[in-house]
Amino acid sequence: MNFIVRIQKSSRELLLFATAALALGIAFSMMDSTFNNFLNENFALTGFQRSFLEFPREMPGFLVVFVSAALWFLCSRRLGVVAMLLSAVGAFLIGFASSSYGVMIIWLFIYSVGNHLFMPIATTIGMELAREGQDGRRLGQLNAIRNFATIVGSFIVFLGFKFFGFTFQHTYALAAVLMVVGAALLFSMTPEPVTEKRGFLQLHKEYRLYYVLNILSGARKQLFITFAPWVLVNVLKQPTQIMATLFTIGGVIGILFQPLLGWAIDKLGERFVLASEAVVLVFVCFGYGFAKFIFPVDTAFLVVCACFLLDQMIFSVGMARATYMKKISKQPDHIQPALTAAVTIDHIFSILAALAGGVIWNVFGFQYVFLFGVGLAVLNFFTALQVRIPKKEDQTIAG
Repeated sequence: MNFIVRIQKSSRELLLFATAALALGIAFSMMDSTFNNFLNENFALTGFQRSFLEFPREMPGFLVVFVSAALWFLCSRRLGVVAMLLSAVGAFLIGFASSSYGVMIIWLFIYSVGNHLFMPIATTIGMELAREGQDGRRLGQLNAIRNFATIVGSFIVFLGFKFFGFTFQHTYALAAVLMVVGAALLFSMTPEPVTEKRGFLQLHKEYRLYYVLNILSGARKQLFITFAPWVLVNVLKQPTQIMATLFTIGGVIGILFQPLLGWAIDKLGERFVLASEAVVLVFVCFGYGFAKFIFPVDTAFLVVCACFLLDQMIFSVGMARATYMKKISKQPDHIQPALTAAVTIDHIFSILAALAGGVIWNVFGFQYVFLFGVGLAVLNFFTALQVRIPKKEDQTIAG
């Protein structure tokens, strides 16, 4: 009953954005839980070829600051519409027009441009819709909605492939439709005023620690996006249904975990949350890399699944970096450009990490990719300890 009352008291803008987040979360879940199997079944890639695919997939993340600068005249909500329409086109073409590996890469690039363009926009809008001092809570609530959407999307994939003869074409067509629905909901939101010069191509030395945190995040995230699922699919030979099931379980856990994480950010601070993430990641990387050599096959599979779920949860710690940026920003119109620049910085190192990881996988073995991840986690821990939030009076004096 309390939940219903809170919905009734929510603003029109928040309800529209939350509904869009639900539709888009289902769509992205359907794409994420099937894409590795789609690649494996249609193109039979080696470990290096799979890692090289991250170059066209992650390159749009590098380009997003330039695309945003070119579209500076669009407010964040209208830019979100453009982003989701691009993703919808890309998803549909991946399913229906991937006649070869090279052609599929083109469609993947289009899908990824929209996806990466939307990342900082979603965070910006989420914080715009938050009460004072509750940015973490609001982002946590929205992430909980996305986690629920992950459950729905993964469950659709599981039922579809298990009982109803789904193909990848069915999956990607439905995902594209949901992205168009999300774009329509974003278009229905009231557009906010646009600052004439938002400085998308400008970096500020005052935010250098924030940029460093995103460099480490960019390299780290490839372990989750590329190599962690590839351990399950390629090393442990798990089918599509298993990946969908893991995303479903992770979504269930996330419904409770995301608001708790948002509360922790608001109450315990960004430094504590970011440092804790780094510690957990050390154990996760050891599990990914060495479970197969330490445990029997069935136990190793369960350990890797547990690591995958932990990784899926701590991946959301990125919202702590966003709230940190908001708290240290010298003026409000620095926030979205800084978040967008961070996506570009993140992806420069994400691409490099994917290529390096592919070489390491092929030359030394997959376990050494995750030893590399342990090193990144240690660096991340000591960087997180440098995080300081200025007091409000200090920001006032600085302003």
